[in-house]
Amino acid sequence: MRLAREIQARLQPAAPPAVDGWEVFGVSSPCREIGGDYYDFIRRPQDGQLVIAAGDIAGKGAGAAILMASLHAAVRIESQNGASVGEVMREINRYMQENSPADKFLTLFYGKLDPETGRLEYSNAGHPPPLVARQSGEVISLEAGGLPIGIFPEVAFEQQRIALEPGDTLVLYTDGIREAIGEDGEEFGESRLIECLAGSPECSAGELGERIESALRGFHLTDDRTLVIVKRTMAEKSLLQDSDRFEARPALSLV
Repeated sequence: MRLAREIQARLQPAAPPAVDGWEVFGVSSPCREIGGDYYDFIRRPQDGQLVIAAGDIAGKGAGAAILMASLHAAVRIESQNGASVGEVMREINRYMQENSPADKFLTLFYGKLDPETGRLEYSNAGHPPPLVARQSGEVISLEAGGLPIGIFPEVAFEQQRIALEPGDTLVLYTDGIREAIGEDGEEFGESRLIECLAGSPECSAGELGERIESALRGFHLTDDRTLVIVKRTMAEKSLLQDSDRFEARPALSLV
């Protein structure tokens, strides 16, 4: 078990990547000795784009950890080809479905960020919809995607794109955060997470991570918990057209 923990720790980013004009934060806490949550940052040397991924294997323990390692390898390989986000998701699904037990599946968010323009192309396979906190305080939810990975061999995944403007923050998380249980038996829920985001437009990525972790204190961890935060800080305006900016639904607004 100690060896498994060491191997799993090496599969997670040792440190967030340094990307000019961006702050990147990631943390993952297993519910048991080893977990089934996954996140990664992958810089594509061919075009400088940053792949951002987060996943959650159904189940806990050693079996989930082994599948997490397999997912890590699949994402790393597929992230380097020139395929679209939807095609990458389809290939990852095919690989995982062929190489996983019939009763196992996983959720996965996969996004490709252009640091120069702020354009994020993304797809979501059953994962909790990521949140984007605008500088204005508005919080929106990224819904595009499809079924979880590994259920059917051939699945089409919807892909979308959104522009992250200066001051905007992207937040990915796993079920372990919103399903954490308080002393009164109430779940942490998405609304508390949105409250943290809406009330912190000036926070850095690290400060926002600390704010969310602080809000979670007093809540019991019932599942693996992962949090990924990517914030744009550069002053230059996005080069995208207005049509790229409104392809997500508003989340519950608390401001």
